[in-house]
Amino acid sequence: MDEETPADKPHAQIDIKSPPPPPPPFSFSVDNVNPEKNTEVEGKFPFFKSRYRQRASDTWLISFFVILHLLAFITTMLFNYFSLGTALFQPLSENPLLGPSASTLDKVGALRRTFLAQTNQTWRLFVCPWLHAGLIHFSINIGCMVFVGIHLERDYGPLRIGIIYLVSAFFGSLVCSLFVGNSPVVTSSAALFGLLGAMLSGLIRNWKVYTSKCAALLVLFIVFAVNFLLGLLPYIGNFANIGAFIPGLLLGFVLLFTPQIRQMSKNKMGLFEYSVKRSSNLKQKLKFGMPVLRGVSLLLFTILLVGCLIAVFRGIDINQYCEWCRFVDCLPSKRWSCNDRTNACENALSSAF
Repeated sequence: MDEETPADKPHAQIDIKSPPPPPPPFSFSVDNVNPEKNTEVEGKFPFFKSRYRQRASDTWLISFFVILHLLAFITTMLFNYFSLGTALFQPLSENPLLGPSASTLDKVGALRRTFLAQTNQTWRLFVCPWLHAGLIHFSINIGCMVFVGIHLERDYGPLRIGIIYLVSAFFGSLVCSLFVGNSPVVTSSAALFGLLGAMLSGLIRNWKVYTSKCAALLVLFIVFAVNFLLGLLPYIGNFANIGAFIPGLLLGFVLLFTPQIRQMSKNKMGLFEYSVKRSSNLKQKLKFGMPVLRGVSLLLFTILLVGCLIAVFRGIDINQYCEWCRFVDCLPSKRWSCNDRTNACENALSSAF
């Protein structure tokens, strides 16, 4: 019997093992951190465009504010239609924002110098922050407010964001009343600028742990610039926007000191992210924040609030001391007028109702 040559022997089979599956993605959670250990755990905490677990309880406050703004805008437009008996929107030459007439804004609660100085209608300071000058103003303002506020509420909770929102809105009305002239002005964008100021304070406060700082500042600048340029059109109080941004910034240093990190979903990142290093020292820093900065911010906010209240009750008109300030509230153009353009026909129709 012939012996098998090496060439005749069958080749040995080589088992090719598939590579092991990759480890599951790491999800950061405060509960998984042992503060007794000195090891640092890295994670990502999203800011804008965050991938949170979608829950209705995360954004109920901003949703409630949006509903109030929507009801106020619908009421204003219906009041404009039934009181004047004309089209739902006024001509672009009268209102370039696709909105109501000047007389309608006066009746629903807009700010005007004569209402504050002569008749002392201070209730307008509380109603004006919910009014919009037109459909364009409403769409841009609400869109930016949802974009900014919904993430702030998820990160810091509805209580702190609600305080910043309402206080900034009222503060904006106070500042606007110091610059308002003879045309009606609404201040619904003031709350948005207060949220922008609070968001900027959060970025400054956590500057060392943020990533993509340039992207964060760019987004804030774009939202600020778009709404500020929109405020150069008639019936929008740009001084209310500026006046609300400063208290929003100060209140952000006071209130936004502990983000709710444990709500982050697994392996998800957003536009605004920062590396969260969890050690016992950093955890204590996030908990107690910077007492000096918080104290100084609270003191400055109190001084500004008291000063604005005194100036409003005394009926101070800053336009008498600043000739160019009126161009910040409304930039003149051939396509619209910055003065009150209520004509005689409109007055007759308004008085009839």
